[in-house]
Amino acid sequence: MEAHAHIPHLREVVVFLIAAGVIVPVLHWLRLSPVLGYLAVGAVIGPFGLGRLAEDWTWLGHVVITDLAGVQTLAELGIVFLLFMIGLELSIERLWSMRRLVFGLGSLQILASGLIIGLVAFGFGNAPATSIVLGACLALSSTAIVMQLLIESRRVGTPVGRSGFAILLMQDLAVVPILFLVSVLGARAGGSVGLALALTIGKVLFVVLAIYLVGRVVLRPLLRLVARTGSPEMFMAAILLAAIGTAAITSAAGLSMALGAFLAGLLLAETEYRHEIEIDIAPFKGLMLGLFFMSVGMGIDYRVIAAEPFWIVSSVAGLFVIKSLITAGLGLAFGLPRHTALELGLLLGQGGEFAFIVVGLAMNLGLVGGDVGQFMLIVAGLSMVATPFVARLAARLASAVEERTASRPVPSAQSQIEGIEGHIVLAGFGRVGRTLGDMLDAQTIPYLAIDRDPSTVHRAREAKKRVFYGDASRVEMLNRVHADTAAAIVVTLDSPNVIERVVHEAHRLFPDVPIYARARDTVQARRLMAAGATLAVPETVEASLQLAGRVLLGFGLPDESINRLIEHQRQLLEPTNPNHPPGFAVLR
Repeated sequence: MEAHAHIPHLREVVVFLIAAGVIVPVLHWLRLSPVLGYLAVGAVIGPFGLGRLAEDWTWLGHVVITDLAGVQTLAELGIVFLLFMIGLELSIERLWSMRRLVFGLGSLQILASGLIIGLVAFGFGNAPATSIVLGACLALSSTAIVMQLLIESRRVGTPVGRSGFAILLMQDLAVVPILFLVSVLGARAGGSVGLALALTIGKVLFVVLAIYLVGRVVLRPLLRLVARTGSPEMFMAAILLAAIGTAAITSAAGLSMALGAFLAGLLLAETEYRHEIEIDIAPFKGLMLGLFFMSVGMGIDYRVIAAEPFWIVSSVAGLFVIKSLITAGLGLAFGLPRHTALELGLLLGQGGEFAFIVVGLAMNLGLVGGDVGQFMLIVAGLSMVATPFVARLAARLASAVEERTASRPVPSAQSQIEGIEGHIVLAGFGRVGRTLGDMLDAQTIPYLAIDRDPSTVHRAREAKKRVFYGDASRVEMLNRVHADTAAAIVVTLDSPNVIERVVHEAHRLFPDVPIYARARDTVQARRLMAAGATLAVPETVEASLQLAGRVLLGFGLPDESINRLIEHQRQLLEPTNPNHPPGFAVLR
């Protein structure tokens, strides 16, 4: 037992796991959002909740957290994983397809909100530098809370979800320039503007360039080497090393850990391993973000709220009003319907998690006073706590407005920003998959392929094929390649068991998408048809028929006679799809 006492933050970790594994599921069963559950649990067991009673009731010390600094240290990993996933989600193609919303709507939202909030802060007597910092950080919303709420309600693909993601994406990209701005303002406060500016710019450029160059040389070969072992544990270790290791490098250079994780995600985004990484890292991100939400709830000192209830509540309400009006107005200007713009504005009206990072840095640099900083952190925290309630209200208001105005759906240009549609998903890119891919390329038909063999994927990527490393039998991987919007799913894998698993899961999830599968023989073909395949091709039967055709051709039989014989034999040997009328052969 004594050895355990030396493990840092062990009690905090145990308390958090109890909350994540027991309390939050109970709250979820009561139809309470997990985000709100983490926030509420953090408020109750934190230093300003039951933690205040720990000195009088010693037994409480085992189930509450009084060391907020220790929890925040662990919670920072949540931000690291969040930025890593954001970087992983990005690609040049995706940014370009969403450029109007990301760089247009997102940029204007940040600039307009930052300007108005900064002017309000200046009007209350804050210095210009302080007002700039407060405006910049409070213009950002909470990516963690908003995206989690959209995921829980399965609304990421709706117009509100797509528009909100675009704005949040631009806000996440703006974090690094804002941190840089705070550093420059802090240097100016110290009186060494030119030197500090030069050092900051040089440090950022050097670190970013070094990480990029080393990552390009090292990361892909490393992951290829690890993938060849076939060990999920080693692959996960390599992912964590890339994310946390890069974050540690930027932290050692005096920059944000989040910046390093973001760069690591960007480096891996263009590799064939990105989808597998996204799936594997998701549980870590979820747990760490849960810890972050708990730390937000713990950080709210309700004694300060009781001391200044009017100003704090007014500030939270004012923040929502300013940002909601600006975001909704810009949404209307960009062609969103009224109900969508209204819900979008309210959904993004809160302060974000990066307010804690930016304000904390500004307080350390002397740009923001202690009282002002603590006040604004409480306002940002309370606005995040209120977001689940505001989101429900926003959805109801939007529904009411939609019914009254009978608004039209979002223009078709907006519905296409999700990415590829009408493509072919190839599950397996071996000999058969490659041949099919070449034929699709010849007809300029788009496709996305998945294969588990790193060597196969590497060769295909070198040939500029859109092939990704991953297990096609995993539901998450099928979702990553947008199988729901595909024109067809073609399963060309070697393993019979894996083929049947892919067909079963694909048909269960996407019953309207045609599924074409390679089968070993007629017995497996029948099983695949029963599992939901639209077409099952027994490779042994087809190979024997093709061989027979060549032999008959060599004996001098005319082509028409050979084709009739092969077609007749094919109908005798191969099963029919039970979903089709009798007489509809599997192969035509």
